[in-house]
Amino acid sequence: MSADVRLENVWIRFGDFVAAREVNLHIQGGEFFTILGPSGCGKTTLLRAVSGFLDPSEGRVLIGGQDMAGIGPNLRPTALIFQNLALFPLMKIWENITFSLEVKGVGKRDRRKRADELLELIALTGQGEKMVNELSGGQKQRVAIARALAAQPEVLLLDEPLSALDLKLRQHMRTELRSIQQRVGITFIYITHDQGEALTMSDNVAVMREGIIEQVTDSTSIYDHPDTAFVASFVGENNRFGGKVVSTDNNFAMVETPEGTIDARCRPNSDAPLKAGDDAFVFVRPESLRYVNGSSLDNVMKASVYHKEFEGQFWQVFLDVGPQKKRVKMSFVNDGSDQEHHRNEDVHIGFSTNSAIALPQGALAAE
Repeated sequence: MSADVRLENVWIRFGDFVAAREVNLHIQGGEFFTILGPSGCGKTTLLRAVSGFLDPSEGRVLIGGQDMAGIGPNLRPTALIFQNLALFPLMKIWENITFSLEVKGVGKRDRRKRADELLELIALTGQGEKMVNELSGGQKQRVAIARALAAQPEVLLLDEPLSALDLKLRQHMRTELRSIQQRVGITFIYITHDQGEALTMSDNVAVMREGIIEQVTDSTSIYDHPDTAFVASFVGENNRFGGKVVSTDNNFAMVETPEGTIDARCRPNSDAPLKAGDDAFVFVRPESLRYVNGSSLDNVMKASVYHKEFEGQFWQVFLDVGPQKKRVKMSFVNDGSDQEHHRNEDVHIGFSTNSAIALPQGALAAE
């Protein structure tokens, strides 16, 4: 069973400091929802408000349509997985998993049966007699998930649970976690500053900055159609060109920058559309840039190759563009062909209008 979660006009203050400002979210029952943002943006604070460890200064938290005001964490239909997992080292794995059931007075036979069901779910069948120190990092992570699921919550809250794992294990656990969520079908609310985790696992993502929700949408739209300069600069890599809007036409804008005039798409149906004279940023993903070798592209710039990095699957090329030698990055898949352009070589690079997005100038993510 899963429940939807609503945050209605939630403010959270600590004295004069505002940790969350007028937050409105509707998380559908059964979805994998991620709150993404840099450290200190307020995402864990929101999670604590949902779990009941923190009361909003204003606004309401509703789970399954019920207002949670005055209902403590132990009475809410939620379970929380902490960053450090907090497994009990002196208990066997199956005892860790069913600890909440023991507290409720469930008998040993029923607890062991439930533990075996959950061990099968997390692909650790037959491992119940082991101690915590006999498990790998990824296995401990799965045990923590099973322990949370033992209480049959309607909403599972996860506070950066993969941050302590190494890169390859973290990538593997993304797939595992998403698979478990789809099998159990309950609502997952996941907190992270890792964009790869958010984009890989989530049905929907909320990007947060300094207590404010900047944008809520699906993973593809967050990456390809950012609403604000902060979202564009925080999610993935982007080359940024600053300038002034010369003209607009439907959902497109012409922006004059020190690196040249750029034709870019705008946000469709925006509440604050760009107009001539506005200051704007144009964002272009590194994978959207190409060498211009006789091909026709909407935007072409003169550049000089500064540096190249080989990453096996990809080439990363850094170039200086325009009279101010603005550093930009170009990425492309290694197809085995020779890289004919070398350091200090003059080249032309380009990109299409649709692969560039013009947005009003505003706050940017820290570089």
